Amino acid sequence: MTEFEMFRKQYPFDLLSEEEFDEVFGKAMVREFSKNEFIIHEDQEDDTIDIHFMVSGLAKNIMHRSNGRQLSVRFYYPGDLVGVMILLTSGEMRFSVQALEPIKTICFERESFLKVMSNNNHFSKVVMDGISHLMKSLYDEVKYKSSTTDEQDDRELYKKRADAYMEPPTFIHPEASIEKAARMLQQQKIEALIVSDDQQSLLGMIGYGEILKAYFENDHKNPVKAYMSEEAYEINEQEFIYDALSYLKHHPTEIIPVLHKDKVVGILRQSSFFTIKNSVYFDLTYKISNAISIEEIKPLSPIHNERFQKFVASLIKDHMFAYDIAELMTNYNDRIHKQVVQIAEDEMIREGYGAPPVNYCFLVMGSEGRKEQAFSTDQDNAIILADYENSKHKAKIEKYFEIFTNKINDMLNECGFPYCTGGIMAKEPKWRQQMSDWHGSIDQWINKMDAEEIRDFTIFMDFRPITGDYSLAYDLKKYVTKRVQKSLNLHQLLMKDTLRFRVPVQPFGRISGIGKKRTLNLKKSAIMQIVNAIRIYSMKYGIEEINTVNRLEALAEQERFHPRDVENAKTALHRLMLFRLKANLQQLDDEEPLSNDLKLGPMKKEERRSLREALIIAKRLQQVLELSYNRNRVV
Repeated sequence: MTEFEMFRKQYPFDLLSEEEFDEVFGKAMVREFSKNEFIIHEDQEDDTIDIHFMVSGLAKNIMHRSNGRQLSVRFYYPGDLVGVMILLTSGEMRFSVQALEPIKTICFERESFLKVMSNNNHFSKVVMDGISHLMKSLYDEVKYKSSTTDEQDDRELYKKRADAYMEPPTFIHPEASIEKAARMLQQQKIEALIVSDDQQSLLGMIGYGEILKAYFENDHKNPVKAYMSEEAYEINEQEFIYDALSYLKHHPTEIIPVLHKDKVVGILRQSSFFTIKNSVYFDLTYKISNAISIEEIKPLSPIHNERFQKFVASLIKDHMFAYDIAELMTNYNDRIHKQVVQIAEDEMIREGYGAPPVNYCFLVMGSEGRKEQAFSTDQDNAIILADYENSKHKAKIEKYFEIFTNKINDMLNECGFPYCTGGIMAKEPKWRQQMSDWHGSIDQWINKMDAEEIRDFTIFMDFRPITGDYSLAYDLKKYVTKRVQKSLNLHQLLMKDTLRFRVPVQPFGRISGIGKKRTLNLKKSAIMQIVNAIRIYSMKYGIEEINTVNRLEALAEQERFHPRDVENAKTALHRLMLFRLKANLQQLDDEEPLSNDLKLGPMKKEERRSLREALIIAKRLQQVLELSYNRNRVV
């Protein structure tokens, strides 16, 4: 029995009395299953089916259809009970359970387990609730797949990505003549051509302006590369259309190339956007991009600008997913950050320090790195510098970036992004390093990390470049991903840190508030439980995505999470973020300090149910994480 002692305090077994625990675990044994091995097979005789508690690994259930195809509607994770539903339905609901990777379970004698279930109402209710949630999941799966309506149609206007509006690109070789380019523009009836030597990569663009210039100079026989514009504004195919339209509306460019990674897959032009009417976002971002001082940017900051706040409120009213609204808000904040960096750079030149002496990349981290911002957010940023260790001007370079980053952080603070209380800002030496030093810091972090630094590392793991030499960030991301994937100790530390904050929902769905006012910190007690769990699994499987929704979809693609579990996690994330956004808007309206606290006072029945279900999903992820954390202590 000593091998099972740790489970006395493990949910749901902590609901058992000592005698009941001994009854359940007295005849239990540890079982191991290899990848692809069946834990339960639907053709088994009823009296050979056991009840298993998943300790580690991943499994899926399989139902065989009459047409011979297999259907899987859920995965089993650590903390799940396997086999109970089949036994309680007397074998009427039959399916197989197959290991997707090596699995360890605790196998119970079913008579003892069912006996305790019949005597302990609390324990029985938890087990039955789990089965009830599974049945609901099965129902939702059928409903989801059989639906003939698309409820998103009404809100597509607010959440379209660039690929939904792009048109096919027209390429021209850089050695082709200006004369040929002119003929192609006329024949294709487009405004500009993509200059490429392989029909994929972007070397530049050439439009009527450049062609007219060549003709005026009687140079139309010369190659396109002599007149093409090399610095084109471009957009990724999965970015929101708002940013492209905002740029196109206010800048004299004919087209915007749309990229998939580094390959041109389409173009956007003025006529691509005739159906879009909302202009608030475009007007505000135009003002940000043309600001030349902090005094101009400050009133455009989300917490100071009522137009932007009303715009976000309208997106909520139009039922846009909260995580998509958060991404849009992050893109808006990115605009502010980029312009602040540019203003700081211009100020350095005016003050006699000159242009940056080496390449740099300014990073955002934490929620902005993940594109999951709300109104209540502080600074989490850093900077990577190209290596300058052997430069004769090393001291001068370091002094330059010390002054430069101080300016950036001070300006951001003025614009409504408060200083990070933990000092995670580019002006701090720890967060302002050359590439080789970053490598050294990461190695040291992973090898000697303590509990205090682990929190900094979780924020750092979600870094994203927003201005400067992006290749510095991409190289660092590859280095970090390879290093962390192999570090079991780091995974354990990350799990331990995440488990510090418990999701405040009781076994029977009661939500726990803190203090006399009964408030719930949505970020620490709920949202971050989902974010952290998904980050840890992404690290384990070498996924480089930063955004939590993108990480979830990548985990589903690798068959590490079942698609239905991914949808559940996304739903929980949407609901929790929605509560957070609404709370922030109310705080701004009441002129209260911004926080992540949700008041658990009188709530509509539907709102309370929505919150409770989201918290239950977050708690489930936390329980899976806890089992993973403890599994190395099991035989």
